Amino acid sequence: MSLVNKSIYAILGILSIQPSTGYDIKRYSDKVLSGFWNENFGHIYPTLKKMIESGLIENVPGEVEDRKIKYAITEKGKGELKKWLSEEIQTPAVRSELMLKLLFGNDMSKEATIDMLSKQKDIHEENLIKYLTMQQELTCEGSQITAKRSVYYNAILRKGIINSAANIEWCEETIESLKKLKG
Repeated sequence: MSLVNKSIYAILGILSIQPSTGYDIKRYSDKVLSGFWNENFGHIYPTLKKMIESGLIENVPGEVEDRKIKYAITEKGKGELKKWLSEEIQTPAVRSELMLKLLFGNDMSKEATIDMLSKQKDIHEENLIKYLTMQQELTCEGSQITAKRSVYYNAILRKGIINSAANIEWCEETIESLKKLKG
């Protein structure tokens, strides 16, 4: 079964950690995946329905509290996740509105370009703080994450930290270059 919707694999991965409600999946996505993956409620629930129909997940019996349904990965779902994990990664084409606007920035005012870059820098600074906080939580004694899983989490956090720091530095350099422009 070749699945094209990559959200299915994000959900299977989350459910491979523990059974979860749709709300739990969204919360995990917002907290842990947000630096590289995005899921929204409008997409999660229809995807969960399709996954149940495909036999990749199931409702957890007796786990219906306050009308919240918990979902668990099935053996078929585990097999599909393992199969997908072993497939070669398809590198997506890069599309950056920031880079596109900067390329044609000569047609913008210098001040507008600097403002655009300052806002991007602020976003990367917020992300850096978020990643550093998550890294501290990961290493704290009360962490519920296994030592093996924490190695993978830390690798993702380090990439986020390094990328954010590099983006901040690039924004600062570019802003300084623009400030030196005459006119």
